Amino acid sequence: MITSTPPSWSAARLDYALATSRAQGRAALGLYLPVGYPTLATSRDALRLMASRADVLLLGVPHTKPVLDGPVIQQAAAQALEAGFQMSDLFAAASELTATCTAALLAMSYWSPIEQYGAKAFAQELAAAGASGALIPDLPDTAAETWHDAAEKAGLHTINLVPPHASAATLAAIGASTSGMVYAPATPGFTGARRPLSPHLPRLVRRLRETTRLPVAAGIGISTPDQAAQVSGYADAVIIGSAVIRRMHAQADSPAAAAAAVARDFAEGVRRANRPAAWPQTTNYGS
Repeated sequence: MITSTPPSWSAARLDYALATSRAQGRAALGLYLPVGYPTLATSRDALRLMASRADVLLLGVPHTKPVLDGPVIQQAAAQALEAGFQMSDLFAAASELTATCTAALLAMSYWSPIEQYGAKAFAQELAAAGASGALIPDLPDTAAETWHDAAEKAGLHTINLVPPHASAATLAAIGASTSGMVYAPATPGFTGARRPLSPHLPRLVRRLRETTRLPVAAGIGISTPDQAAQVSGYADAVIIGSAVIRRMHAQADSPAAAAAAVARDFAEGVRRANRPAAWPQTTNYGS
């Protein structure tokens, strides 16, 4: 079962970004950064620079207990919170990027900050700011109906993170509750791991594409442009997060410029991927 296209212009930006990269014979590049890291002003500068290379920008909502993230994102989230991040900063950053770039925007947040803010208000303000949707990796079953109702009414995509060894029934259920794209882990464990890609990733991407007919993004643990190129050979989008933060931390005197440089490096990696001549036609953009 495939979900219908959310009726909003902001959601359509993600559909367009994925369709455009596919038409160009490459995977889309998604770049993640917590809003407010290392400061609010610097994060907004970095996101603007990253937008010139990215097809999708994932705006992270800092959280005190990012349980699925490794130390790189944990520390960045803590620093953003210490710098005074408020949820209004997310919407302000999204509004500014909507007005100044063509990249699709997604919010990446744990459920607790959304629940505290109010799911309906969060969805409405996110859509009004021009974002296409949200990825909530720990969305509990007890809150799924609340969120999906709010997202549908606001016209937002909901992107789900897929368990690496999910059954066919689980994949089908995920496809039925997802729109825009699905998100597959490229490595096991937490974000930021610098290890080889999972040997099971190509099969998982293939199973997702066959089961859900949605574009498949891969992320979590893609730490080098060479790995991005490898994944771009079979996935529809590649998501990079910790590598951006790691470079910004290493170049603390010019973090925005560092973000721009890593964006350039990964964009080049995605574009040099060796993709098959006959790319599968099962992907259903806008679903």
